[in-house]
Amino acid sequence: MSKSGQARVPTREQQSHLFQVIREHRHPEKNTAIMQISFKLGLRAQEIALLQVKEVAKLNPSGNDFKLLEIMSLPAAYTKGADAMKRSKSHYQRKTISFDIESFDKVVQQIEALAKSGADINPENFYPPVKQHKGKSRDLPMVDQDLRNALAQHLSLRLSKGEILKPSSPLFVTQKGGPYSPNTLQEHMALMLRDWAGIEKASSHSGRRSLITDVIHKQKKSVKIAQKIAGHVNPSTTLIYEEPPEEVVEDALKNLG
Repeated sequence: MSKSGQARVPTREQQSHLFQVIREHRHPEKNTAIMQISFKLGLRAQEIALLQVKEVAKLNPSGNDFKLLEIMSLPAAYTKGADAMKRSKSHYQRKTISFDIESFDKVVQQIEALAKSGADINPENFYPPVKQHKGKSRDLPMVDQDLRNALAQHLSLRLSKGEILKPSSPLFVTQKGGPYSPNTLQEHMALMLRDWAGIEKASSHSGRRSLITDVIHKQKKSVKIAQKIAGHVNPSTTLIYEEPPEEVVEDALKNLG
């Protein structure tokens, strides 16, 4: 089972059901491609929202035909915390702070001095600076055939409607014709997983967690490989995915003596 607050990892049966029900709703080509990228490449919702056509396909000069690339090169600016293209409306709200002992002692001394002088004390003046995430680029081979089929069908449909694509065109657009914001795509992916497919506690991160869990537990690949796929700077972040898949836990509980 996933830890509290973490996105649920869907079983194989739940994943199959998800892609089946997507076909029963509007815009199945687009939605299938979005979720294939999530489950087969492990991209975050923000990264999917920021994808441009040039990341998955090479267009001909007229922009009315394409050839899928073998490798997706994901720019560092797309990755977590980078807020690329300023499409996310979310604002960072600080919930915790940490100090090393030496810095903490200095802060205490400063507060003592201010208190003795009768000066007003604002706690925020003593917070350490926020560490900014610079993002991490990564190359991801697009070898899964279901993924390639979904991307090809999605792009072919857009072209069949008379759209002239550019390399910088958003890979996915909303019903209004504009690019997704990361927040909007997160909500849309959660809608498909929870409401359409009925997967409780799933979120836009479920496909990503599913892929990394599969790489570590079922394929028995090294954490280093999983880290590279996920684009984690620190391997300790990847180790969070080392919890057993839900079906393994369920199987253990079914076979109690």
